[in-house]
Amino acid sequence: HFHCHSSDRPLTKDQMIAGLKKADGLISMLSDSIDREVIQSASELKIISNYAVGYNNIDLDAAREKEIIITNTPGVLTETTADLCWALMMSVARRIPEGNALVKSGKWGGWRPTELLGRDLYGKTIGIIGMGRIGQSVARRAQGFSMPILYHQRHRLPLELETALKASYKSLSHLLRESDFISLHLPLSDASCHLINREAFRSMKETAFLINTARGTIVDEQALVDALASKTIAGAGLDVFEDEPHVSPALLTMDNVVTLPHIGSASFETRIKMGEMVLKNLSAFFEKKIPPNMVNYS
Repeated sequence: HFHCHSSDRPLTKDQMIAGLKKADGLISMLSDSIDREVIQSASELKIISNYAVGYNNIDLDAAREKEIIITNTPGVLTETTADLCWALMMSVARRIPEGNALVKSGKWGGWRPTELLGRDLYGKTIGIIGMGRIGQSVARRAQGFSMPILYHQRHRLPLELETALKASYKSLSHLLRESDFISLHLPLSDASCHLINREAFRSMKETAFLINTARGTIVDEQALVDALASKTIAGAGLDVFEDEPHVSPALLTMDNVVTLPHIGSASFETRIKMGEMVLKNLSAFFEKKIPPNMVNYS
């Protein structure tokens, strides 16, 4: 038996608990908070197939205690999210939303030499924090823009991969200090929560742009607001926020911020592939095979 929530909006906790009373498996969205209470109430639950590459919406410890398998959808959204990262970079640097709004307002008075001056991407330095699949795809695109590529993460890439990507491994402080564009591609963890804080913003160039298509909580949103308001940095392109769907009201009034509603993987092709992967994970489990994308067991 298969029961589906027909709305495009997240379930409330009470709805989720009621729906999971007899469920053996769950297909969850990133917007669903699968916390300890939900997991403990689901007496029959054996697998959670998360429709996302990230799984910080699930209490891993509570799932492990009940020996519930968790799966995700890695890989299929890599190129799509990298594309969107570049869309944000270009949009905020070249002031695309402002230009679009001006033309559509009917108030554009024709070409002027100093109107809506932005910043070039070509030849500028990009700093990538988190060099997994998506970070590497962003780096490959940066090669076409002749951008020096700096990256930082806990573990350095193999030398041959660094060479192929034309990427230089740097400390976080060096990357923040030297980059013109800083793009976040690391998972949310205790270590990455508020990694980009007031001190980080003070390290950046006044002409730097921050791009976040990873997780909102990696950035201290109030510190970002203050950095933008004080012109400590030049701008930001954001697909994610600290307390989604709430967005700091100040960000909504700033011309040097481009905001998107968490659509990093929102292409027809990718969302279909994600759905297929979710079903393959579930099918494998109930056929007593090993799901291809388990995240909490090896």
